[in-house]
Formats: sequence, structure tokens, C-alpha cells
Amino acid sequence: MFFRRKAKPADAPPPPPVVAPPVIVNGEPDMRGLGLALWQKKNAIIGFTLIAAIGALVIVNSITPRYRSEARLLLEVRESVFMRAEADRNGGDRSTNLDPDAVASQIQVVLSRDLAREVIKKENLASNPEFGSGGGGLRSLLGLFGMGRNPSTLSEEERILEAFYDRLNVYAIEKSRVIVVDFASADPELAARVANSVAETYLSLQQSAKQGQTRAAGDWLAVEIDRMRTRVEEAEAKVEGYRVSANLFSGSNNTSLPTQQLTEINSQISAARGQKADLEARAQQIREQVRSGRPIESSDIANSDSMRRLVEQRIALRSQLAEQSTTLMDQHPRIKELRAQIAEIDRQVRTEGERLARQLDNDAKVAGNRVETLSASLDQVKKLASQTNEQDVQLRALEREAKTQRDLLESYLAKYREASARDNINAAPPEARIISRATPAINPSYPKKLPTVLIAAFAAFALSAGFTVTGALLAAPTPTPYAYGYGPAGVAAPSFAPPPPPQQPMFAAPLPRVPSPPLAPTFAQPVAPAFAPAMGLAAAAAVPLAVSTIDQIAQSLRQAGDAGRRVTVVGAMRNAGTTYAAITLARALAKEANVVLVDFAFGAPNLSVISTDPNAPGVAELVRGAASFGDIITRDQYSNVHLIATGNVGNDGPLLAASPMLATVIEALVQSYNHVVIDAGSAADVAVERFAPLAQRAVLVSADPANPSTRAARDRMMLAGFADVTLVAGAVQAAAA
Repeated sequence: MFFRRKAKPADAPPPPPVVAPPVIVNGEPDMRGLGLALWQKKNAIIGFTLIAAIGALVIVNSITPRYRSEARLLLEVRESVFMRAEADRNGGDRSTNLDPDAVASQIQVVLSRDLAREVIKKENLASNPEFGSGGGGLRSLLGLFGMGRNPSTLSEEERILEAFYDRLNVYAIEKSRVIVVDFASADPELAARVANSVAETYLSLQQSAKQGQTRAAGDWLAVEIDRMRTRVEEAEAKVEGYRVSANLFSGSNNTSLPTQQLTEINSQISAARGQKADLEARAQQIREQVRSGRPIESSDIANSDSMRRLVEQRIALRSQLAEQSTTLMDQHPRIKELRAQIAEIDRQVRTEGERLARQLDNDAKVAGNRVETLSASLDQVKKLASQTNEQDVQLRALEREAKTQRDLLESYLAKYREASARDNINAAPPEARIISRATPAINPSYPKKLPTVLIAAFAAFALSAGFTVTGALLAAPTPTPYAYGYGPAGVAAPSFAPPPPPQQPMFAAPLPRVPSPPLAPTFAQPVAPAFAPAMGLAAAAAVPLAVSTIDQIAQSLRQAGDAGRRVTVVGAMRNAGTTYAAITLARALAKEANVVLVDFAFGAPNLSVISTDPNAPGVAELVRGAASFGDIITRDQYSNVHLIATGNVGNDGPLLAASPMLATVIEALVQSYNHVVIDAGSAADVAVERFAPLAQRAVLVSADPANPSTRAARDRMMLAGFADVTLVAGAVQAAAA
């Protein structure tokens, strides 16, 4: 069945062209226009994406896949504590010495060329075409341009080693002593076999190295032991020969004979001197008792038989005298006889005491003679000892040398026995073990087909979309700016003659200096949006002005960025609460930023009443050069706001208000603070045109927003150059609170 297309009339008008919306509106990219531009190029974008995906799929399918297998080694001390050397046993666990540097060193051992040659030889990789191909034409081409090593200039062994290292990857698992041996190959069985072979060869080489160290140590110790034995024999022979030649024989406690004699003679002299002193003291005591006529009471008297008999006779006679005195008178012959006998006995006792004293004196003299004899012998022994001191010093030096050689020989013998035992029983296990052997992989690790295709498709889509968006932006016409005005583009803004400068009025009396409370004032809520640009000025005069709150103004200033860092607060009339509104706005901004409030109301300064230093200098002193910034900046008593008062204005208010130094002050403050709030006072008292260059945003404070004077003040500020004027409702009561 055939269908016939209906022919269009010859005079039919062509279809209207599809006009895309502009991609740049008011100087900013329009998302709707960019989206439509991408939709118009959708076929090219999708086609380029599909071509890239198909090309990537073809490429990954043409690449020879590689399978990757890994074996894991754990570095640890596998040697039993009973098989270690004595020094290692006392040193504790040596596994703590395996720091990250030691693990990195073992990785380099695994990657050594000697180990690689052993594995290549063991697995016969030289006959495998995968390792002997030389890397293909791509590497040869890169080598010709100096971007790599040309395989044609390498030897066969170097090509095999390079292919081996290209597929081998050895690394350590973080915060552990586990080494991973990773090998890739087109044959999964070969990949697993080579990974296991690398791990086993590493263990074998480590064990062989330890056994070689032990064997070399044993051979060296055997030679040193023979030499040390000869040295020990010679040293001991020198000691004995010198002792015999110098007649330096030892007594008890391994001391020389002169020294031992000196000790014994000193002991005897001390004993003799003590005995002499004791005898002399006892003799002196007996003489004093005899001389004084007191009863002689001494151990020497008690030990004398004759003295004992005399004392017994005296006691018996005194008993008889006492018995006879009871019946006889003193002149009785018997009484006189007994008394004469007692006197004779006392005389004999004194005589015996003197005899004992003389005997003790004789014994003391004998002890003194013994002391003199021993002292003479001591002097002789001292001379002999002094003569043998130098020989004794030389003998001790020879003995120390012999002992040192003997101790060294014994230590060598102990180490040799340990080394021989370790070599004989093959007790040198490697300080590592295989904890996971490699197994053949099921899925290839390279190339990753699906991720590669998806990445290529996404890259192609992003590139094509980016080129499309860039072309649309570059082809868009540049918007023509139009003059500032209240009407839309193409409508000329009405012309207003600038108002004459206001006459300088008499300064109003300052507001009461009472610190304002930290509570935010209650302002009127917004009643209507700003007049539409499409309305004329005559129609806009009938629309009430929009009134904002301090919180809304603060939020707007935060969101405005750099444009909201400066704001001027102006009152529509006197006593409208201008200063109170400026303080409240500054405190609201200070909750999230650094704020400084500057008082430029030179005709009615009120800001110093809330300052921590009301008498501090201000802007007037700064302009005159009498103060610096550090002197004029104070703090608010109720918040974190920094304050700058007007200072001592005097009669220079008009001159200070017209000073170009004010712009410099504001620029300096902007560099240090996030927000600068300017209290300019009443619009009726100041020339608001001077503050427009200082801050493009302004806040107009009015006690009656519906008053025509409020609109007139706002229009005057807009014509003065303020880009944005926000109205807030204030009250005289709020200013005097």
C-alpha cells in the first residue's frame, strides 16, 4: 500500500522559525535558554556519547586481559626462645624491632633482582611469550621519542626482568607487618604460581642468609679460639713467673704475706696497749683505796687467797669484838686485845694491797715492753711491704691481663658451641611465614570493561555538553545597559533638579544620655512592597512606602555580601529615634559579625552615653590629628559592638561634616570590621549627599511613615546617590527609652 504526501500550496507561508530564548539575561546566564540550546543539540551530544562508548568497548575488548593473584607474608620471629643465643634470650621479644622501616626494607628484599632471577629460572618464564615479547610496538615507538626505554636496545635478560617487574607489585598493609606479593598475568594459573614462588623464594633466601651468617660466625670463632688459647697460656705463665721471681706469695684470703703480717702485728699491738692500760688503771685504783684507808674492793683483791684469809680473819675478830663489847668495858684487856688484832689485820691488808699494786705495775711494764717489741717488728714489716708494692702492682696488672684473655676465650667458646649447635640442627628458620597462598583468579583485574565504557561515555557527554554551552554563551549578544531610572528600559527617567543645599539649622538639643536597653525595639511590619518600576512618579506617590524591621534589615545586609558591609542610618526628622535604630541595628549585626558604630551626627551627638568610656576622644579629635584609631574606639556596655563617638565637636560641626577625612575613616574601618554602621543624624540637619559615597545602602528612620515628608526625604536620598533606602518606623518614645 502506498501513501501519497499531501502537497503544500505554493502560496502557503513558511512556518514561523523557532526562536530560542536568550541565554544571557541582565548579564547573567539563563538556565532555561541554556537548557533549550542543549536540547537543540541533543542528537549531536547523544551521537558523540555513543561513539565514545562504542570505541571504548572495542578498545577494552581488544586488550588482553590480565588476572591478578596475591600471596601474603607475615614478618615475625619464628625462632624458639630455647634455640636463640644467650644475648637474645635476655633481650626479650625481638618482634618489636620490626618497625615500618624494617618492613619497608624487607619489601625491597622481595623486589631484589637476585630473587627475581631465581623465580624466573624456577618458573621458566624466559620461554613464555608473554615475558619475551619485548612490550610490543607501542613501547618501541615511545622509546624512539625518548619517553621510555627502547626494548630493542635491551638484552634478553633485561627484557624479561622488566616484564616481570611490570607485573609484580609488593606492598605492606598499613599498620601491620604483613607484606602482599601481587602478580598479574594473562594466565591465572601462572599468576598464582609466580606469586607463591616469589613468597617461597623470599623465605628460602632469608633462611639461607641466616644459615650462612651462622656458619661464617662459627668458622671465624674457631680460628679466634685457637689464637686466644695461646694468648691465655702465655699470660698465665707470665703471672706465675713474675710471682716466683719477686717472691710474691699469697697468704690467706689471697693477700700477700707482708700485708697479712702487718695486719696481725697491728692486732697484737692494739691488744698489748689495751692490756697495759688496763693493768695501770687497776694498780692505780688499788693504791688510791689503800691510801685513803677505805675498804679495798677490787676483783684482784677478791681473787687473792691471802687477801681473802685476812678479810675473813678481820670479819671474825670484829664479830668477837662486837660480842665482848656487850659485857665488857672499853678498857678491858680482852677488848684491847681484839682491837689490836683487828688493827694488825688491817695493816696486813694494806700491805697485801700494795703488793698487788706493785704486781700489776710489773705486768703493765711487761705489756709496755711487748708493745715496743711489736712496734719494732711493725716497722720492719712496713719496710718490707713498701719494697714489694711496685712488684705487687706489676703482678696485679699481669693478673688482670690474664683474666681478660681468659674471659674472652670463655665467651668465644660459648658462642662457638651455640653456632655449631645451630648449624648442625639447621635451627635458622626465616623471620617470616606465608599466611595466605595465592589462588588462580576467576575474573580479570584489567581492563575494567564496564567502568571504562561508562567513564568514556560520561567524559564524551560532558565534553559535548560543555562545548555546546560554551558556544551558546559566546554567540549570545551582549546586553546594552540602560540609564538608571524608575521606569523600565527604553523609558527615560524623569528629570529632577537637585534640591538646593539645606541651610544650616540651629542644632537641636541632644537626646537624654540614658543607656538604651539591649532589647530590640518593635517596628512596624511591612505593609506594601516598593513601588513598581512600571509606575510613574505621580502614581507612585499614592502608594505607601514599604516598612521593614531591624531584623529584616540585618538579614538583608548579611546576605548582600560586600554591598551590605556599609550602611547609613538617617532620620526623616529630628527626634525620630535615629540613634536608637542605629544602635539596635548594630547590635543585631554583632550577633554574627564584628560591627563598629560611628557617630557622624555632629549636631546632636548621642552615642557616647552607652560607651564604656564616655570621655574618650572621637571623630573630631581624629580629624584634627589629636588622637589615633586606637584612642577613639570604645565598646558598647551591653553588647560586642565597637563604638566611635563624635568627640569634642565644639563649633566645628559643619567643617567636620564636610571633611574629606570621613571617607578615609570609613575605608579604614571596612578593612577591619565586617559591618560599619553610620549614624548620620537627621536629614533636615545634614547634607545626605555627603554620605552616599561612604555607604550605598541607607536606613531611613521615620516616626510617621505615611507623612509626605518621609517620602520627600526618601526621594532626596535616592537622588543623592544611595542605591538602596530601607524605611523603618521609629518613635520619639523609643529614642528616649
